[in-house]
Amino acid sequence: MKYFQIDKSLFETNRTNFKARMKPKSLAVFNSNDIYPISADSTMPFEQHRDIFYLSGVDQEESILVLFPDCPKEKHREILFLKETNEHIAIWEGEKLTKENAFKTSGIKTVYWLQDLEKVMFEIMTQCDTVYINTNEHYRANVETETREDRFTKWLKNKYPAHAVAKSNPILQRLRSVKEPIEIDLIQKACDITEKGFRRILDFVKPGVWEFEIEAEFMHEFLRQRSRKFAYTPIVASGNNANVLHYIENNQQCKAGDLILMDVGAEYANYSSDMTRSVPVSGRFSERQKAVYNAVLRVKNEATKMLVPGTDWAEYHVEVGNIMTSELLSLGLIDKADVQNENPEWPAYKKYFMHGTSHHMGLDTHDYGVLTEPMQANMIFTVEPGIYIPDEGFGIRLEDDVIIQKGGEPFNLMRNIPIEVDEIENIMNS
Repeated sequence: MKYFQIDKSLFETNRTNFKARMKPKSLAVFNSNDIYPISADSTMPFEQHRDIFYLSGVDQEESILVLFPDCPKEKHREILFLKETNEHIAIWEGEKLTKENAFKTSGIKTVYWLQDLEKVMFEIMTQCDTVYINTNEHYRANVETETREDRFTKWLKNKYPAHAVAKSNPILQRLRSVKEPIEIDLIQKACDITEKGFRRILDFVKPGVWEFEIEAEFMHEFLRQRSRKFAYTPIVASGNNANVLHYIENNQQCKAGDLILMDVGAEYANYSSDMTRSVPVSGRFSERQKAVYNAVLRVKNEATKMLVPGTDWAEYHVEVGNIMTSELLSLGLIDKADVQNENPEWPAYKKYFMHGTSHHMGLDTHDYGVLTEPMQANMIFTVEPGIYIPDEGFGIRLEDDVIIQKGGEPFNLMRNIPIEVDEIENIMNS
């Protein structure tokens, strides 16, 4: 890992909060992700399952966490199972976590090697009534691959069919959506790295550069700042490419007079940032581009003010739609007849702003969170309105990450990233 070690108190707190919501005489199991093959002896880079990381800080393959708060044996109330390190592994792959280092990382005292798993599980399964299994129930999830977690669940239910089964995900949806102070600091770090990348490209962009060259400049700066990678596949979309919402080819040359929409964020310690900025290739916005840009910025600023405790997710998006409608009328993109005759299921503004305004963010770019429950303090949301005009050859989206406060407007974690027209133009032409 490139990031500095995280204070284990974060993971101790997270486990305490999870265990407090478990049923009596119950046990919960969490598995690492698989390492996925490409072909021959090649594999994809390992990405830790965010749930086991959230509860333990362990960032290593073939790891298993067991929580059993009512276990008669105190030492079995929290257990880590790890791949045993040895000299051969240390030479060829690098040393894995020792039992001592696992404690320093997680705060968990009881660590077994994986070869002891079945023996220990048999003992503790005789002492519990309910097993919490971990399934992916995120509202955007579309998983076709059988995961390591899935295979373990099959094995567990087959071997111990008499146990009741409960779900970990509803607990995690609520816990992970409200950030602890250490988490907020880590996400702020990811946002700060993103800022450094953006300022770097403002000095780099000019007519003739290629979208992938801009992507490379971001990646260069991210790595310099201890980020492993982009938090998600980056979008660097010049000209009409910006009107493809998930454009990821990043293979076109940037032309004078065009805008570039960049939806890019760094990760840090598995935590995400998520930024979008739209900048002029030539360093100056045209008057029309500036008018649309400022309209998007006003929508973003007004939407941000609504992110306060108690806000209803669905009502928030309706109100943002009303604000966007007003701006599109002013820009002449829609007229009063369009609004009067609109389909309530697809309002007139959706022709130019067809996606949502905000989503939870944290360990995942689209993080856990229950959309049917009111917003709470210490939730982190993106705010990302956009206007997309294929007929005029450009699209503009602006996005910041904000944290809801107990009182007043949310705190902008990207407050230092240039966004005003004058600031962007001044930097690009300095």
